[in-house]
Amino acid sequence: MPPTCYLHDYMPTHDGHQIYYELSGNPKGIPVLVIHGGPGAGLSPGYTDFFDLDSYHVIGFEQRGCGRSQPHLSLDNNTTHHLLDDISQLRTTLGIKQWLLFGGSWGTTLALLAAIREPETVSGMILRGIFLARQTDFHWFLAPDGGAARIYPDAFARFTETMSTQGDLSEVLAHYSAIFSGHQQSLKAVAAIRWYQWEEAIARVFPHSSEPTSLTCSPLLMSLAVLEWHYIINDCFISEDYILQNVHQLRSIPAKLIHGRCDTVCQPQGAYLLHQHWPNSDLLLVEGAGHSSADFGIASALRQATNDFKAMY
Repeated sequence: MPPTCYLHDYMPTHDGHQIYYELSGNPKGIPVLVIHGGPGAGLSPGYTDFFDLDSYHVIGFEQRGCGRSQPHLSLDNNTTHHLLDDISQLRTTLGIKQWLLFGGSWGTTLALLAAIREPETVSGMILRGIFLARQTDFHWFLAPDGGAARIYPDAFARFTETMSTQGDLSEVLAHYSAIFSGHQQSLKAVAAIRWYQWEEAIARVFPHSSEPTSLTCSPLLMSLAVLEWHYIINDCFISEDYILQNVHQLRSIPAKLIHGRCDTVCQPQGAYLLHQHWPNSDLLLVEGAGHSSADFGIASALRQATNDFKAMY
């Protein structure tokens, strides 16, 4: 829980999940839903730092199978459509008519889908590190000939070192599927660490030199790896190019799109295409910045975006 949290609770779903959520800031302020990335990352410790808590009512929740939501790591009834139902149910539970959607990475995917589904419930959007969940986005992130692997060939070699050949995207996913769908917990733990280290290696332009060279498999590492794998092998449970084909539903919603020019997790081309299809959006490509919201340029842009939106409210 962030130190600003004044309430935390669980929201039961009709199909056996308990969704953890917490409220911070001013209960009478501008409602904003923070949608975390991954899938499987959970809420980051400093997520409320982007907001003026005198002006914002910040709602954070943890998606099915990760963080403090229960059951942990469950893939049953865990699809994009279930997560969208949870977002809608949470809004109704809290008695909120409209809220600002604030998402990063996979959180942008969910935010966009939630707004396409119920545009009348969204007052605006602030999105960082756009991920459109297209085949080209999966290929960029995980394929041996994808963008990330070409920029970080040494890190990708470590990610795939237990494979006999690197092959193509389908072989990489099949390799991890054999492990994550199996029953050998020790193999799952090692694979989860490799998955996490791959994503960490490409998330920042300048990696943290203080990061440990060896890791133990925490619940966070396991949920991040297993849930990302689960969603990617299922094409994130949406049809190809679904977001761009339906972005016209968002024409009345103002948005700030923030993307690192050097983002190698989510390709900048996706953010640019989304902006082209969405006239009511503003796009900022942050020079010299990568994917992480901890990047100084990205963090500054996010704080400026929340201040700008506050002034518009």
